Amino acid sequence: MSENISHSELLSLYRRIKLINQVEVSLITLFADGEIPGFIHLSLGQEVSAVGVCANLTDADTLATTHRGHGHVLARGLDLELFYKEVMGKAGGVGGGRGGSMHVADMRLGILGANGIVGAGIPIAAGSALAHQVKQNNGVAVSFFGDGAMAEGVLHETMNIASLWKLPLLLVCENNGWSEFSPTSRQFVAELGDLAAAFKMPCQTVDGTDILAVHDAAQDLLSGIRSGQGPAVLQCMTQRVRGHFEGDSQKYRDPAELEKISQQDTVVRSRELLLERGVAEADIAGVEASIRDDIDAALAAARADVEPSFGQAFNDVYTVQSQGY
Repeated sequence: MSENISHSELLSLYRRIKLINQVEVSLITLFADGEIPGFIHLSLGQEVSAVGVCANLTDADTLATTHRGHGHVLARGLDLELFYKEVMGKAGGVGGGRGGSMHVADMRLGILGANGIVGAGIPIAAGSALAHQVKQNNGVAVSFFGDGAMAEGVLHETMNIASLWKLPLLLVCENNGWSEFSPTSRQFVAELGDLAAAFKMPCQTVDGTDILAVHDAAQDLLSGIRSGQGPAVLQCMTQRVRGHFEGDSQKYRDPAELEKISQQDTVVRSRELLLERGVAEADIAGVEASIRDDIDAALAAARADVEPSFGQAFNDVYTVQSQGY
């Protein structure tokens, strides 16, 4: 548990949190300058939940994520250069530049993919959990989803089958209070913990801006899952700093709420935790400097990469060449 966590482990957690934050900040400018095609949905404010969960995953584990999934794939260890190239639609991206922001995947890391459909990653993770169970590889499948997915029937169906079959599945809800442009309270009347209880699944709700709280809860739940106790739910109460999509003016939100959020920087909070635990300021500064260097190098490589050829669009789809289709 976190009371025994070392300084090097704390620095590692902070590095991922800060990296996600700085990558997302860089994407704001890249998008505004027209260097990113399509839409992007930033995870600023939700860095901690991604890192706290992924820090407890093993090489055998898999994860499925959402349209707001940059933090999850970076926390899992996706190469920064491959990430930038993909989001910027370059040929050298992890998906050849064809998936972009909402479809980042890397099976080498067990990243089953981001998904633009609300809740759609949940049954994909359940299928992966069944594969882990059949293979008996001690792997766990993790599904990140937002509170907007709590009203989706696919979540309820997945919870039912996962509980019946005791699948090694961790459902992680990043509850930021918003479902696109509406408060979640206007779309879902129940509580996630009560829903989990109805399907006989343990559920922990934690402060999603507290890295040690998330880390410990994820560690506890994953331990139970790996021991054969069946699926579990982790709800991280967090915040959405930017709009639903980048460019969303958020006129539907109370300005006072936005001002309050701007003063609750999760990265600053995580940094202060390290100092409280006795981590040297010089060590923290060194980590921050290395992140800036890594981002600069990855971004330069992405900008220098070529655009995908149109012919590549036909790769990885089913064709019947003998009939000329």
